[in-house]
Amino acid sequence: MTSLIPTLGGGYYTDPGIFAAEQEKLFERQWFCAVRAADLPSAGDFRTVQIGRENVIVSRGRDGGLKAFLNVCRHRGARLCTEESGTVKRAFRCPYHAWTYGLDGKLIAAPNLTSLPDIDRTGYGLHTVRLREWLGYAWVCLATEPPSFEADVQGAVRERLGDVESIDRYGLDGLSVGRRITYDVKANWKLIVENFMECYHCATIHPELTEVLPEFADGYAAQYYVGHGAEFGDDVDGFTIDGGSGFDRLDGVATEQDRRYYAITIRPQVFVNLVPDHVIFHRMYPLAADRTVVECDWLYSADVVASGRDVSRSVELFHRVNEQDFAACERCQPAMASRAYRDGGVLMPSEHHIGEFHDWLLKHLED
Repeated sequence: MTSLIPTLGGGYYTDPGIFAAEQEKLFERQWFCAVRAADLPSAGDFRTVQIGRENVIVSRGRDGGLKAFLNVCRHRGARLCTEESGTVKRAFRCPYHAWTYGLDGKLIAAPNLTSLPDIDRTGYGLHTVRLREWLGYAWVCLATEPPSFEADVQGAVRERLGDVESIDRYGLDGLSVGRRITYDVKANWKLIVENFMECYHCATIHPELTEVLPEFADGYAAQYYVGHGAEFGDDVDGFTIDGGSGFDRLDGVATEQDRRYYAITIRPQVFVNLVPDHVIFHRMYPLAADRTVVECDWLYSADVVASGRDVSRSVELFHRVNEQDFAACERCQPAMASRAYRDGGVLMPSEHHIGEFHDWLLKHLED
């Protein structure tokens, strides 16, 4: 007889000490998806991102590449960039004492700096953060010795789809953002991960989604087994709010991927949703034990976006799914502090992969 699987206790979702440990041992040590590369098209464009306890600048250098630095002036520790995004002409200038850094992070100027001719301008430059570009996004890692990008990030795709080539066919790096919606969710980041990984709730709260993907009504998630893609209903033409036709299939998407939906979790904070004519890409920014900002991009072919075609029908479908999911997570968050949930709850057999997520989390917290 199959037994139920215990969950984490409620304190894992409310305790500031546990959240601080997650910041240190997860977000500051794992590869973290920071920004869409195309959001920084020109030299000097930057965006700041909160990763664990650190604020990070991601910017476009003069050589055309992306670079990442800790957002801390090396003089007295002031925050260098105080805006979330923007453009600098030639350099980053600290608003406190005017120490100035080139787009490569090197110290290039400061009041009275000429009186210190021997100062190591590279040594007193900004702290560099490791950065990799993949799927059109900049992934950064704060660790001194980052884990393998191929094993952890690309490996999550391989584990889900069977190979990396299956996601490459969607050409994410060449797609354009047709819509971006930011959600401020009053819930712990793990509740959002757990919700995304299972579909036991789909028949209850996602009527529009189960109309398009009827098998979801049976409670089995798209991540149920390797390579599985949920099939569109017989009378469904596209991944839209009314099931009507969407856009042409993305170039490169294989015939066997047509009329199917694939969901991928890349720990700790990325969800990728693949459908034939667009991609929905979530990035989570955990800010507190009970607050998570989620930025969601709807990605379409460059021609669809450039021509100004109406994407609202496909956006509306997953926007409703997001709102339904996040409302459910916000309903759970207060109960995490209840004595009734002190020892946690249980998982159904179809939610077994949430138990695997919990094992992964505990392993990293114990390291």
